[in-house]
Amino acid sequence: MSSNPTLTFLVGLLVLIVFFWYFVTDFPRRRRILGTVLTFLVLGICIDSFWPERVQKQQAIHPEISDPAKAASAAQPLKYEYKQKINFGLDLKGGTSFLIRLVKEEGRVPTKEVLDQAVEVIRKRVDAYGIGEPVITPEGQDRILVQIPGLEAEKIAEAREQLKKVAKLEFRLVHPQSEQLIAAIEAGQAPIPPGYRIEKEETIRNGKTEESKLLVHSKVDIEGKYVKSGSPMYDQQGYGVSLQFTSEGAKLFGELTSKHVGERFAIILDGKIQSAPVIRDAIWGGNASITGRFTQQEAHNLASVLENPLAVPVVVEEERSASSTLGDDAIRSGIYAGLFGLAAVLIVVALYYRLAGLIAILALVVNVAILLGIMGMFHFVLTLPGIAGIILTIGLAVDANVLIFERLREELAAGKSFPAAIQGAYAKAFTVIFDANATTLITAGILFWYAAGPVKGFSITLIVGVIASVFTAMIVGRNCFDWGISSLGLKGVKMHHLISDKMNIDFLGKRRLWIGLSLSVMIISIACFIYRGEKNFGIDFKGGDMLVLQAKSNVTEAQVRNELGKIGLADSVVQKEHEASGNDYISIRSRNGTAETIEKQLVSALPQAGFQQHKYDHVGTLVGGELARNSAIALGLGILGILIYVTVRFELSFAVGAVVALLHDVIITVGVFALAGRELSLVMVGAILTIAGYSINDTIVVYDRIREGLHSGRKGSIQDIMNASINETLSRTLLTSGLTFLSVAALFFFGGATLNDFAFAILIGIIVGTYSSIFIASPIVLWWSRGTGENLAKTVKKKGESPAVEA
Repeated sequence: MSSNPTLTFLVGLLVLIVFFWYFVTDFPRRRRILGTVLTFLVLGICIDSFWPERVQKQQAIHPEISDPAKAASAAQPLKYEYKQKINFGLDLKGGTSFLIRLVKEEGRVPTKEVLDQAVEVIRKRVDAYGIGEPVITPEGQDRILVQIPGLEAEKIAEAREQLKKVAKLEFRLVHPQSEQLIAAIEAGQAPIPPGYRIEKEETIRNGKTEESKLLVHSKVDIEGKYVKSGSPMYDQQGYGVSLQFTSEGAKLFGELTSKHVGERFAIILDGKIQSAPVIRDAIWGGNASITGRFTQQEAHNLASVLENPLAVPVVVEEERSASSTLGDDAIRSGIYAGLFGLAAVLIVVALYYRLAGLIAILALVVNVAILLGIMGMFHFVLTLPGIAGIILTIGLAVDANVLIFERLREELAAGKSFPAAIQGAYAKAFTVIFDANATTLITAGILFWYAAGPVKGFSITLIVGVIASVFTAMIVGRNCFDWGISSLGLKGVKMHHLISDKMNIDFLGKRRLWIGLSLSVMIISIACFIYRGEKNFGIDFKGGDMLVLQAKSNVTEAQVRNELGKIGLADSVVQKEHEASGNDYISIRSRNGTAETIEKQLVSALPQAGFQQHKYDHVGTLVGGELARNSAIALGLGILGILIYVTVRFELSFAVGAVVALLHDVIITVGVFALAGRELSLVMVGAILTIAGYSINDTIVVYDRIREGLHSGRKGSIQDIMNASINETLSRTLLTSGLTFLSVAALFFFGGATLNDFAFAILIGIIVGTYSSIFIASPIVLWWSRGTGENLAKTVKKKGESPAVEA
């Protein structure tokens, strides 16, 4: 279906019609049927979008058989292979990524036309490597992202040089008395003639480089833009490059050579004279050559850049490479972590909620299928942080079902019939599910907007996962209950209860103690962060090189540090990592531009280690500074968005409490991260914003119950209503946090070294976020409302009760 646009459009239109019909119909039986049809339609589309496609392999036909019929019979049997529909990032399939910046010339910012031209030039240069499916795309106003999958390690340095080479080609006439005038000029006997300047020429003779000088025109006689194509060649003088001019260039070249027969003209590339042949006769037809001192590879590279010259200089600001082995290990670790986390969550849900838990499991399976389907449908790239996003989604997706089931428990306890309890549970849970997931989407959306590279993949999976979890909980789960009631005569469900209904803990009574404790931990966190200083930041923020080498035999950190000291890089950070797969890796973080020197030194000095490059990251200081600035902006915008949303949906005091709890969680998480001696990286930006979203999600659940209590006119003071609300949501809070903790713990223990920091930060965030939603957010609301002298209950009631939407 995915290959047929018309069919895809018609099925999509049908899904849209059924979706709206489902929400407007008032007949229960029709709604059940529509819900079932909608679920199977969406599930079918999504499975088709990510399921590998069977394609026919190319068959080898024997060239010596001229008869087509005999050739066909002699051909090998048809063979098929499966083509993956979900695109994997370079960190999963191996390859190299370059972030290239166009350099400003004379204070002028490169125009869009110059950027587009540079993209096409670089595309042609990359195509010369014959690598399938490279990604070349503009980033902002002056950057180009180049991703080359499967690039061999020995080709990376060559590709780097080819991508950034400007190849500014010029043709300038040489003064007829060049040698005599230069001698006189150097002797101080004559000035440089007007309209001329001195350029150097290097010539290789008998393996030695000889340098000479030529007096050439200051003004370019023919510009390199008139060169139509360039190709490597070989003649009596050795390897060289054959040039073909455009029609206009051929005319200009012919006129120049006809007027200056017997003179020399210099072919200058990037300010260096490549050759200066004598014009023996007028050259018409538009062909010329550069010969004399090139190796075969140099001639090939020169032809490539001459055929596709860059209009402006470029610099490689960021480079990241990963071996295919790293990708295989990452996929394997991600799958293990995902399966273990999923199994743990499913077992707990099934044991705790029994039949309702089985329905939640079904909804969760559909949720994962929808997530993968949307990624395949819209060609999103799955990265290593993206796998983390999926695993985190497993934990978060259960939250909506937990909210519904806890409401169902309350409705049944109130004496309602099972059908009425189901209807009431879904109606009441919708508001809190909507608010909690909306705040998560705000942070994930800002992360997608400001993020770069792999972190963007994480934000995509989180956004899609949140949307899918709401759909499956409100429609798939509800539909299962409705069919059970109507067709199977389901009369009720049994569940375990984590927290007794009779508990009445005075959380707000000790608010000064909890706030004081939190302030102390926050101060310690800030002090620890300040004490470590630059050690808190990895190369993503401060720039530098990170080289990861795989060692085939045992090598110690001391041996590596000793060798680095010999080349003046003793200040580099060296770490040895041993993964469950049995592989040993040496990670070295060093100054900008030193990774290649380090690798050569270690390979030559420690041959017994059998080093192989596993991963390489290079981040320029400019990119690192921008990342730090953009991360701060992203967090600030996220806080502002949450402040506005919570104020609109609840009240200003609630928004202030939510933001304070959020800052509390972020500061303590970063502080613990610093205390553990870990470094902040690009992926950690995603982790911190995820913690912010999770913190708000948890807080919103408590706020919703407080708002409900104020609307209902429950007796007692504001403090009593808040305490009761926290107690009523305590079971849900602990259960959801525990399940999310389980899924992320699987990522921490089985996700591999690459995602270990990410999972560690999320684990700390879950613990701190659960604490703040109970002990920080509500006390801040209470203090703020008392400090402003407002009647909180009256203010909340003025906003009107949020309409319950029945799913």
